[in-house]
Amino acid sequence: MDAREHEVRRRMDAHELYTDAGEGLAALEEERIRGKELAHAYNATGPREAGERRRLLHELFESVGEGVWVEPPLHVAYGNRVRLGENVYVNFGLTLVDDVEVVIGDRVMIAPNVTISTTGHPVHPELRRDGTQFSAPVVIEDDVWIGAGAILLPGVVVGAGSVVAAGAVVTASVPPLVVVGGVPARVLRAIGDEDREWEYRAPRVLG
Repeated sequence: MDAREHEVRRRMDAHELYTDAGEGLAALEEERIRGKELAHAYNATGPREAGERRRLLHELFESVGEGVWVEPPLHVAYGNRVRLGENVYVNFGLTLVDDVEVVIGDRVMIAPNVTISTTGHPVHPELRRDGTQFSAPVVIEDDVWIGAGAILLPGVVVGAGSVVAAGAVVTASVPPLVVVGGVPARVLRAIGDEDREWEYRAPRVLG
């Protein structure tokens, strides 16, 4: 491994600033291209090609549990830094900026057009003119439901059983068994025994 690539990978894992383009980083570039090629192939499959989809997911991701279903289109930075638990359901349009690890637990449900990003950039423009960035893993624990259009930012953990409301921007870790929503996301309420009983309630009228 090239010395520069070794240092970039170390910085990625250590949450330090790095640039992942340029001389000496051919292997990283090849990982990204391979991931995008596999995602492209996955997105080209038809609705009857469940076996081919599963084969491609196993090639693309680090690990895939039993009972996983991912609706295309799917977009990745690398793909090989993603681990999916068992019985995960992903709806259309998931974007995974997986420069470092994304861990998704068992029985997680992800609604359409969700973005999970492990990578960001410094706020000061002088520090990001050459594309400098940082990365931190994202973990989604078991039994989480992520609503449509939600965005999860670098380093967050979403606790087991929690719900991320549609359109939420998650900038901080989420405790277990709560509902969070808003921009930035905040805890709206706890999930308790009263939620074991369910009935449809029509949306209220704004006024």
